[in-house]
Amino acid sequence: MPKRSCPFGDAAPLQLKTRVGLRELSRGVRGEEYRREVFVPPLGASRACSSCVRTADVKEACAQCDRLVCQNCSRLCSCCNTVTCSLCSTVDYGDVGEQVLCNGCSVFQV
Repeated sequence: MPKRSCPFGDAAPLQLKTRVGLRELSRGVRGEEYRREVFVPPLGASRACSSCVRTADVKEACAQCDRLVCQNCSRLCSCCNTVTCSLCSTVDYGDVGEQVLCNGCSVFQV
């Protein structure tokens, strides 16, 4: 028995698999609800430092990634004076000495 021919012809669009990631989900129909569920910590959640995981005196959040950072682990960008964590900053060991730069300012430094 021969195969049936396609009833749609050549005009039918291809049905390809598409990858749906976190970005697509947060922009979708229920995106606002999804962002609140994923990115906002629940009430009573641990207020531990993201670098050293200590809960003592965590008062500030990183200006770039919003992770909580304690006073010992926080770094102050020498260019724009924002508080950053160790993941969002780099230390430039140049001629002047150590200079902490956030990821935003380190792009402009040559």
